[in-house]
Parts: sequence; structure tokens; C-alpha cells
Amino acid sequence: MAIACYLAMTAAEMRMACQPSAQIAWMACHFSPYGTGLSNLPKALPPGSVLMVNDRTPIHGHDPEWIGKQLGQSVQNLGCRGVLLDFQRPEQKETAALVSYLVEENAFPLAVSQSYAAELDCPIFLPPVPLDMGLESYLKPWQGREIWLELALDGMEIALTETGAVCKPLEWAAQQSGQKEEKLHCHYRATVTEQQAQFHLWRTKEDLQDLLAEAENLGVAAGVGLYQELGNFSPKENAPSGTALTQPEEAGK
Repeated sequence: MAIACYLAMTAAEMRMACQPSAQIAWMACHFSPYGTGLSNLPKALPPGSVLMVNDRTPIHGHDPEWIGKQLGQSVQNLGCRGVLLDFQRPEQKETAALVSYLVEENAFPLAVSQSYAAELDCPIFLPPVPLDMGLESYLKPWQGREIWLELALDGMEIALTETGAVCKPLEWAAQQSGQKEEKLHCHYRATVTEQQAQFHLWRTKEDLQDLLAEAENLGVAAGVGLYQELGNFSPKENAPSGTALTQPEEAGK
């Protein structure tokens, strides 16, 4: 299965950007602070786009049935590929109930973040592959599932001392120059002193392309990254439209 690549864009970014080479993920619909449904639903999107829903605004008394109708109408009217539920607030009972309802209703293609998809029969949206872990090992627990993968130009520092390893993120690491690590699909630099060995690891856009090339054979159906970070990123071979988010059997009937 070829991998589709979606760039998560806000309305402002869509207005300002040139036509991206990848497909669009609308960022994002929110739980309405004034009602029981969603706010910031788009009025227009390129065909084949994905609607993203996040929980930046906490869920509180919102109506799963109404939200399902809103999303279903938007998917149909805008010609969307489906919906990505990017929920990051953990252990929210209302969120879990909403996700379960939408998955069971199965009215439109749906992918769900790892926090809420683990026990459900739906495509799962995973965080970026850790820089110090091989792709196959990272995906192994989810084999047999349709996998969506978050794409990011992550960086990390690993400091090894006599007391152990200390890791921390490095947002600026992609600006560095270093050696390419083929198996981990990243770049690295190493500095050794009497006190410690320090490793900087990071991913470039080219590393992400190589990672997706391997991921295609490991059950990954789509990648999603921020437009503001990745620009007009695309896989080495653009995936044809409609390769991700399996359509429900009843869709379109």
C-alpha cells in the first residue's frame, strides 16, 4: 500500500501558502466553548483532504451524536478522505466515549490517536518514531492495524556519564551537520570528553523520506506533519489519492 502524506495546515496557512505537493489535513476542529458540537469546521477544502479534530479545548458535556453528524456532513460535502481524531489529553472519559461512539457508528473513515485507539478497531495515529529506536521495533505492537504516523523534524541529546544516560529534546538539532545513520533514519554527531559522551540525533526531511520508504512495507498507510515545520514535504514517490483511511463498508450507500 502506497503511503499518503498529509500536511496539517491552519486556515491562515492555507490562504498564504502555494499549492503544496502533499494532501491537506485541516488543523483543526475544536470542541465548541459555546455549544455541544464542534467549532472551526472548514467551509472549503481541496478534495481528498483530512479533517483533524483536537482537544485543545477540553471536552465538557459535548454531544457525540451531534459531533458525528457535523463530521459526516463535512466529509461528504467537502469530499474529504476522512477524519483524524488527534486527542492528546489522556484518560478523559468523555473523550473515550466520543471516540468509541464514532468508531462504532462507522459512518466515515476515521483514524484515532494512540491514547484512545489502542483497544478499538480503527486506524491508529502514532507519535513520531523515537530517534533512538528502529522503525520496525516501534511499529511491532501495532502490526495488523492500519497505521498513521506523525512526522516531525525531531532532535534529541543523549549524555552518557558514569551514572547513566540523560536524554533531552533538541528543537534546533536539524540545523546541525553530521553523519547519516541509515538504520534509524536520522543524523548524528558525537562528542567525547573525560566527563561524558554526548550524542546529538536529529531528522531531516530526507531522513523522513527514507523512513517512509521503509514504513510502506510495515503497515504504515499515511504520514501527517505540520506544514509550518515541513513546508511542501512529500514522499519520494507521491502516493495516489485515496490510499489511506479504509472506507467503511456502508460508506456512500
